[in-house]
Amino acid sequence: MSQHAAPAGVPATGGGRIRTPLPFPTAARSAVADDQLRANLHRATRTIRGKRARVVDEVPDWAALRDAGAAIKADVQRRLPELLERFEAAATAAGTRVHWARDAAEACRIVVELTRAAGTDEVVKVKSMATQEIELNEALAAAGIAAHETDLAELIVQLGDDTPSHILVPAIHYNRAQIRDIFRRRMADAPADLGAEPRELAEAARQHLRRRFLEARVAVSGANFAVADTGTLVVVESEGNGRMCLTLPQTLISVVGVEKLVPSFADLEVFLQLLPRSSTGERMNPYTSMWTGVTPGDGPQEVHVVLVDNGRSAVLADPVGRSALSCIRCSACLNVCPVYERAGGHAYGSVYPGPIGAILSPQLTGVADNASLPYASTLCGACADVCPVKIDIPEILVHLRQQAPHAAAERTAMRTLSWLMRSPRRWALALRVARRAAGPLGTWRQRRAGARTLRRLPWPASAWTRSRDAPLPAPQTFREWWEKQ
Repeated sequence: MSQHAAPAGVPATGGGRIRTPLPFPTAARSAVADDQLRANLHRATRTIRGKRARVVDEVPDWAALRDAGAAIKADVQRRLPELLERFEAAATAAGTRVHWARDAAEACRIVVELTRAAGTDEVVKVKSMATQEIELNEALAAAGIAAHETDLAELIVQLGDDTPSHILVPAIHYNRAQIRDIFRRRMADAPADLGAEPRELAEAARQHLRRRFLEARVAVSGANFAVADTGTLVVVESEGNGRMCLTLPQTLISVVGVEKLVPSFADLEVFLQLLPRSSTGERMNPYTSMWTGVTPGDGPQEVHVVLVDNGRSAVLADPVGRSALSCIRCSACLNVCPVYERAGGHAYGSVYPGPIGAILSPQLTGVADNASLPYASTLCGACADVCPVKIDIPEILVHLRQQAPHAAAERTAMRTLSWLMRSPRRWALALRVARRAAGPLGTWRQRRAGARTLRRLPWPASAWTRSRDAPLPAPQTFREWWEKQ
């Protein structure tokens, strides 16, 4: 494994901090912004869901493909050390230099060092959630290196000094007028009379990025998949910016989470069917780029791969939570999640929003640091139904809730309830006592509000009724009704 000293200007702690989640909904957003966000999310997720459903229905063996994808990912998790060594050997033989990064700080130091060695203070980037996770842009800026995002949505977010709110469509929280204003304000070569039509905005971005591509000496990419047998990396995208980043610069640095491995080239056949259908609702991605090492006289002549752990080994050690590492970043779970559609991606305070973020972020950085995320779910199971690699997200959410820190009063209450529920006799007696105690109050609330609920409870139960009503015991239990029938 390579060892890298921290160059001047790079903090020793590096990146990798997943921000503390904000309350649901985010207090800092205005009511108008909240309404726009929900409207955008509703339109986009409904459109993507519809497209996905149509192209999935075209595949007669979709269930078998999901089984195959899940099995391949499970096999990778069982044999990860062996596959990583196989990838390193194959990639090195093809001319790639492989670097190992235990955490975000080490990964950032490696990329900064390689960029400086190339003699440049600018890099172009193709969209990579791994680089967002380790906060690479911030580390490069601290070292005096400018990172230019080339994905259109990522460019909008970067110029707006913002963070992505969706895995697939990171700038979904903006409207066209806001994007126009951002381009006019932050893009020096944008036309003075730039309008808000999508074609005008896309053309302005195209002209702006073309110069970046032609001048760049170093590119930084991620990878959707890394093939252990051949040392091949794969990037799928829809705009062509990835193809430009991967072919024009002299030096290519790919930052890859260790979980992105697949054993063989043949395994790509499964994922290149699962990913586009689940992600964009397309039969195949417009651009699928693969590269293996260095080809003299063609493409980058220095190719580096930074294999990043950054908490993944700890996730792998959890037999329940490890399946979160199977995620192929398709965003299908976000597009069906009622909590995400209501709150938006920023509310998760994490690089990984939505249901997958609710199980992945707590495991990567510690459940205590992201204690609210496992609760950002109704446990409806829609995410598990659409996941192309069959991650049981609700099961992992419940698992993480058990690990989250709980107040002493809550632990005492849960232990008491557990003791009551273990005995049918104790539980039936507790229900009778609760029903009789709340009987007059329940009748009064039924007449006054049309429901047996309380809108306000005294502290500490007021934390519950701050955002929901508290139900009162039903006049009759199911067991009592069943006995009478």
